[in-house]
Amino acid sequence: MKGRKKPPGNLILVRGGESESSKNTFTFTGWLDPPLTQAGLLQMEHAGRLLLESGYEPDVIYTSRLKRAIKSAWSIMQEINAPFLPMYKSWRLNERHYGALQGLCKKKTAQMLGADVVQAWRRSLYARPPPIKDSVSMVNDRKVSGLLPEQIPRSESLLDCMGRTEPLWNFIKRDILKGENVMVVAHANTLRGLAKIIDGIGDEEIAEISFPKGIPVVYKFDKQMEPIKPNDDALTQIHTSGQFLEKPGLLKVAMDSAKKWERSVPGTADSEFPNVTMRMTTMENALLKLKEERLMYLYPDTESKEDDADEDDIDIGNNDGEVILSRNSEGLETYDEEEERFEEMTNSTKPNEDVSVNFNEAGPNDPVVVFIRHGRTPHNKLALFTGWEDPPLAIEGEEDAKWAGRLLKKHGFEFDVVYTSWLYRAIQTAWFVLEEMDQLWLPMIKSWRLNERHYGDLTGKSKKMAANIHGEAQLKKWRKGYKVRPPPVSSYSFNYPGNDKRRIKYVKDIRISFTETFCRSIEDRKLSIHRKFPKCESLFDCMNRSIPFYTERIVPEAVAKGKRVLITSHENAIRGILMHLCEIPEECMNDLHLPNGVPLVYNVKRKCISLLDDGTGEDPLEKYDFGSAAQYLFRPCEIGEDEDWYNGP
Repeated sequence: MKGRKKPPGNLILVRGGESESSKNTFTFTGWLDPPLTQAGLLQMEHAGRLLLESGYEPDVIYTSRLKRAIKSAWSIMQEINAPFLPMYKSWRLNERHYGALQGLCKKKTAQMLGADVVQAWRRSLYARPPPIKDSVSMVNDRKVSGLLPEQIPRSESLLDCMGRTEPLWNFIKRDILKGENVMVVAHANTLRGLAKIIDGIGDEEIAEISFPKGIPVVYKFDKQMEPIKPNDDALTQIHTSGQFLEKPGLLKVAMDSAKKWERSVPGTADSEFPNVTMRMTTMENALLKLKEERLMYLYPDTESKEDDADEDDIDIGNNDGEVILSRNSEGLETYDEEEERFEEMTNSTKPNEDVSVNFNEAGPNDPVVVFIRHGRTPHNKLALFTGWEDPPLAIEGEEDAKWAGRLLKKHGFEFDVVYTSWLYRAIQTAWFVLEEMDQLWLPMIKSWRLNERHYGDLTGKSKKMAANIHGEAQLKKWRKGYKVRPPPVSSYSFNYPGNDKRRIKYVKDIRISFTETFCRSIEDRKLSIHRKFPKCESLFDCMNRSIPFYTERIVPEAVAKGKRVLITSHENAIRGILMHLCEIPEECMNDLHLPNGVPLVYNVKRKCISLLDDGTGEDPLEKYDFGSAAQYLFRPCEIGEDEDWYNGP
């Protein structure tokens, strides 16, 4: 029996934030690619908060291939805590192409050519500005890869720009009809194009439609995909059925007030964009404070040493016994780097001395797969089992990712596609890498199969806590055993992936669980299909999903077609793929360590892993601990440059 058809979803239109070119110079921007200003980022965060306030949860995002729109979408995704959402980047949502006017100041151009001429180019539906002369550079721009030469505009009228959104509307409409909420983050003129199609707005009336930055406009539809008119008291604009989530103008007032506050309060203007406080769980907050307290005790400032000079001689105890504490007692631990990285490493043995690292020799067009383990997180610093828990990168972790991006850019790397997990730390790493490389427009594919190993009931616990509960011997088995699983989480645990309703709707490649479906159907009093999400995983289980994802998805989609691939993921997921590529024995897998943020370049043609020269002159095997399995990771390249490079699955 077929289930009831879902009603159409909503369409959320958001104009991207202020860019550097529009901040002060009022430039004809078009297809130029300036970044957002800090004010533009604030506008998009505000848009995200409006969505949260109104209860709108996007299921899929469409945006242009221009970084100001992509970064706008990313800022909203972060604000609504949904970085895992699929995002499609289409040239059809790019801003209008202003031809030879691009890069020119609007005011100066009006002074030179006359205000009437410039206004006609800006506002007339049919007038095209003078075309660009250098069309070759446009054709060679990788942002337009996949387009036919005749599809690449040299200049556009408003009507041209709006017209190219229509083919994309058919895809957006299909998603809405499936009941999904679609968010489009784009530019003023392409959003006008969508509104013109949806509301059937005439050629003359469309000039009266505008989309303010930072305020989402929401459309609702009936079963025939006709827009539903909002209530009379709704915030709308003439000729449209979309509803503003806030009165236009309020955001500007709020931002002006914030700037006034910065000017009036000493010290607040030092940074135009305030630092965002990182969200932490209660345990993270407590352990971080405990660590700070211990560091303060171990390394007090000079004044404290003088004031407390006699405290070392104080006896702490009671009438039954005496306890004498000293700063070098075993109970007061010093900083332990091993413990900070304990979760995903089991052996600190250095690799064999005869191991030599391969340095990258791939040419700019050679097919490669670059692996990057995500940057450091607060969990790494606090020695917590992370697994599928979803902390953001720490400040140091952001720098890990940015450094990797700068290094790849320095060596001339250009990618065609990015694969990452569903976890925030891996997605963030991909974003920082691509931002440093100026390649944010690349397609990014997110899959749970690249997630970290699920640590079951150990998730979120510290090494000490787990050892005290289960014993050191048992903890060692869970950490070192290749096929030994930790204790599972309950079906009703916060750490059970099947309880994350935002993510489970996207999973189609996990078999259905009869037991979970039966129990949840009884609880919900209706049929609730539930899939068999992992409740814990051994290292073997984790690799059993990451290796097939590589061989059955990444290889045929990208590697076998000669594409250059970036994979940002987690130590155990990457370990599995490297085990397959480098033929690392099972018994050695726990002896392979992957440093955070270090690009590992797999040359598909020569079948070997290499590193990039960072210019420091340091030996990577001294700088990083790859473990004793490095002898398998950095084995010599197998085949020559001129041989047939691809014969894999």
